Amino acid sequence: MSKTKIEPMGGRVLIRPLEQESKTGSGLYLPETAKEKPQTGEVVAVGTDEDIKLKVKDKVLFAKYSGAEFKMDGVNYLLLEANDVLARLN
Repeated sequence: MSKTKIEPMGGRVLIRPLEQESKTGSGLYLPETAKEKPQTGEVVAVGTDEDIKLKVKDKVLFAKYSGAEFKMDGVNYLLLEANDVLARLN
């Protein structure tokens, strides 16, 4: 299990979304309002369902508008169903 205070239940996964770069490849800086919602993240905790094939620290791709977003101790998290994770990133 992870060191977070949050323990997902059942088939849920706790993810810390990875923010996109604030600078484009050509060197332009993007304002916060121009950034897209992140679709990649790092698994922080995994629920109790034995069918979940993810582990803590896996980097994943998830559906853009899935899950419940919240902030705890100044860190943004996303709690979503394990089947909303589209792929594991290598």
